[in-house]
Amino acid sequence: MKKKTVVIVDDHLLFAQSLESLISKLEEYEVLAILKNGKELTQYFLHKRKIPDLILLDVKMPVMDGIQTMQWLKENKPEQKVLALTMEDDEETIIKMLRAGAKGYLLKDIHPENFEFAMKMVIEQGFYYSGKIESALRHSGDYEDKNFHEKLTEREWEFLKLACSELTYRDIAKEMNLSPKTIENYRETVFKKLQVKTRVGLVIYCMKNKLFKVE
Repeated sequence: MKKKTVVIVDDHLLFAQSLESLISKLEEYEVLAILKNGKELTQYFLHKRKIPDLILLDVKMPVMDGIQTMQWLKENKPEQKVLALTMEDDEETIIKMLRAGAKGYLLKDIHPENFEFAMKMVIEQGFYYSGKIESALRHSGDYEDKNFHEKLTEREWEFLKLACSELTYRDIAKEMNLSPKTIENYRETVFKKLQVKTRVGLVIYCMKNKLFKVE
């Protein structure tokens, strides 16, 4: 059986080694390399070493951080699948990673079973969903998304596109000529219709369903 290959990019050596140990226990996977930052990853590719099925990429690193690394990958290895690793559920940073091309994100305290599922989803399906959608997919075995977005009104579509940008909710209110309270109502309605819980989930949903280009 051909194993799926993984490269770990994280400056915390103890965590990276623990992650390697966990992955090595999974029959279908093998770790090709552990790298300390994005700069080392660029060197890895420049030396034409084996291209992994998946990169596990830390967000906060010295020398070349996760966002800078994603930007390099987007320009030089656009087909490379990447899962972002983070200690904190920082919405702004995660959205930047997703907009730069990451296919999902993992909190570093994720349960091993969910971790394996996340890798499988990215490699086989192209994205990893966390929260409600991920749970529903995993337990149903159904990886096909329902077209929840077909229920959106024209103004909700406008809000959705702006919510996938770098604009704050206050900026979105100004752009749509609406009050912050009305934007809050749009947010709650769109979240409910698309069955997501966070703005990160919203961005992932749009990217996965190719509703419009997120960059």
